[in-house]
Amino acid sequence: MQVHDLSAGGDVLTRVEGVARRALRHYDVSPDASVTLLNVSENATFTVAGGGRTTILRVHRLGYHSPEAIASELAWLDALRDEAGIVTPRVLPARDGSRVVTVREPGAEPRHCVMFEFLPGAEPAEDRLVEEFERLGALTARMHRHARAWARPAFFTRFHWDLDAAFGPGARWGRWQDGVGVDREAHAVLARLEAELRRRLERFGKGADRYGLIHADLRLANLLVDGRAGTSVIDFDDCGLGWYLYDLGAAVSFIEHRPEVPHMAESWVRGYRSVLDLPKEDEAEIWTFILFRRLLLVAWIGSHPAADIAGELGAGYTEGSCELAERYLGGSL
Repeated sequence: MQVHDLSAGGDVLTRVEGVARRALRHYDVSPDASVTLLNVSENATFTVAGGGRTTILRVHRLGYHSPEAIASELAWLDALRDEAGIVTPRVLPARDGSRVVTVREPGAEPRHCVMFEFLPGAEPAEDRLVEEFERLGALTARMHRHARAWARPAFFTRFHWDLDAAFGPGARWGRWQDGVGVDREAHAVLARLEAELRRRLERFGKGADRYGLIHADLRLANLLVDGRAGTSVIDFDDCGLGWYLYDLGAAVSFIEHRPEVPHMAESWVRGYRSVLDLPKEDEAEIWTFILFRRLLLVAWIGSHPAADIAGELGAGYTEGSCELAERYLGGSL
């Protein structure tokens, strides 16, 4: 199982906080600034507050992205904001102009850090998810439209979210077989699910109208709704090449079982079609992408024990995944 380095817990996170504090030496930040851990997922994210200003510092996990891949993410952030009018966080360069700062620590691999502006807002309201998903669908389509036309810089490099990334020998988030609570019965159901997902996605194909540059983690936690600023999109750390409909699967991450999800998906499609065409044959595979993402998350929970949500969901998420898989395989989704 591929457990990433920030999953080791307290000692590692203490060292990473030290990295964050050393990274601040590269920026015009008040020496009295506070550094507060905001969350741990693929990376450790900190809120930096001091001198009347609040910013966000991301300390990257080891071995997930090269400096060139991080620079590629930041280039798309800039282009979406400047060319497509999508509200994304601005990168705050270090004093020497660097957008990616590398911090070395004795006896350890260097870590890459990026400073972002702090954007106002909160996650979409829980009691308005169906309505919010129409807005999200339109926003996602605007991002996809930009991605299809964007001339990527020569240095651009990002990974893929394809079958190999999900189920291959070097699966990005580890193997679903190593997920929490994957016993013999769950293994049998999820193995059938994987086989069906493979069959359908191979048939679906990777044509340019279906596969391209995506955010890949457009869940509610990565959207900020503000009365004045509108909706902002944050955390592009997982952006890469994948199926466009994967962005819908990611949008319902961890809540795929909720009864309103079919209505949310319908709302998303309605919003998407207000910007871009979505053929009926593509719409018919929406639950394929929801289940594809769900199976990836079974692996993610197993390989990210330090993430709060992984601890909260645990084996119950695997059990719920099996129930959804049975419905999907039986043709009722």
